Amino acid sequence: MFYQLYELNHAALQPYRALSDATRLFYDNPLNPLSQTVVGRSISAACELFERTTRCYGKPVFGLAGTVVDGIETDVKEKIVWSRPFCKIIHFKRALPAKRAADPKILVVAPMSGHYATLLRGTVEALLPHAEVYITDWVDARTVPLSDGRFDLDDYIDYVIEMLHVLGEDTHIVAVCQPSVPVLAAVSIMEANGDRFAPSSMTLMGGPIDTRKNPTVVNKLAEEKGIDWFRDNVIMSVPWPHSGFMRDVYPGFLQLSGFMSMNLDRHITAHKEFFMHLVEEDGDSADKHREFYDEYLAVMDLTAEFYLQTVDTVFVRQSLPKGEMTHRGLPVDPSAIRNVALLTVEGENDDISGVGQTKAAQTLCTNIPDDMRMHYLQPKVGHYGVFNGSRFRAEIAPRIVQFVNDHAQMNRRTNVTPINKRA
Repeated sequence: MFYQLYELNHAALQPYRALSDATRLFYDNPLNPLSQTVVGRSISAACELFERTTRCYGKPVFGLAGTVVDGIETDVKEKIVWSRPFCKIIHFKRALPAKRAADPKILVVAPMSGHYATLLRGTVEALLPHAEVYITDWVDARTVPLSDGRFDLDDYIDYVIEMLHVLGEDTHIVAVCQPSVPVLAAVSIMEANGDRFAPSSMTLMGGPIDTRKNPTVVNKLAEEKGIDWFRDNVIMSVPWPHSGFMRDVYPGFLQLSGFMSMNLDRHITAHKEFFMHLVEEDGDSADKHREFYDEYLAVMDLTAEFYLQTVDTVFVRQSLPKGEMTHRGLPVDPSAIRNVALLTVEGENDDISGVGQTKAAQTLCTNIPDDMRMHYLQPKVGHYGVFNGSRFRAEIAPRIVQFVNDHAQMNRRTNVTPINKRA
């Protein structure tokens, strides 16, 4: 019922948003003398602020039309190379000469945690000059009809394995935040089976591999409440007229509310400053605010079964580091990984995945040789800074590219003997 009330409230505000937008246009009109006054600009700013804070934000676009490769500006086109009901793979195809040597293939696994894959636009942009980049484009669960079936954590792992099969040998996988656990599980399964399509390298960034280490507010909440509380309080049915009508989901607006409440003072201050930038006609600062919040406020729903299984496995029971995680009833064993290079990246001020949580993968993957593993702690960045921003571009992305290049040709599995061969 709460989801229906949320939708009803949004619909009820539609006339007021339209009136607010019309008022803003009136006071923004250069032919209106009031547009040149503080009063006029204040009214216009207040109207825009109201419209933006009550808007339902749609899925953003990547908008990466070009990059620079070998010092030359190159066109980039998006191409869907794989598609399933709950996910697609987008390839950012660069217009390169046919005779040019191939760059490494990097699959970026975006988090399925409420935001769209476009949140990693900066990640993709930084990697494009150096690699053929693919990204998982997860689908909003409220748009997936019930007839397309369910999607849980086991399905997520199956998707990752299938993606690596589609992209072929010598692919490098980069997991940002939430997918660190299912990606590590998928690679463990592939190595245990001697799968020749297991990636050449695996990069885990700001992921909750072991939430017992430096637990954050998010981790503590999950442990304190328990899985039954989440099932009873945050799972809702998609209302009509969405395509996923009657599908049980964890709504994106709840996830967004949780994230914003963690730093509420910062968001309030940002909107106050946005208002003042508009009044003072500081267009550059206002545009930066719009750009950030157009992305941040665009959220998607998650299937209930995926959300609950993830919360229970990763945050409540910490199954992976305890050696208790299973996939389709069979154990997930990171020690089976022998041929996949491992890079873990953390942010010093990360308040979502605490320091040490991602590095724990290094301890779990006991059979990766020392010369095929690396850990990097980025100073002075929070969770978002691990995969985006100036420090990511200047310090983290170059390390990922170098690690990928160093291990691009290491895996040739024709003679690998399967461990724990699965049926």
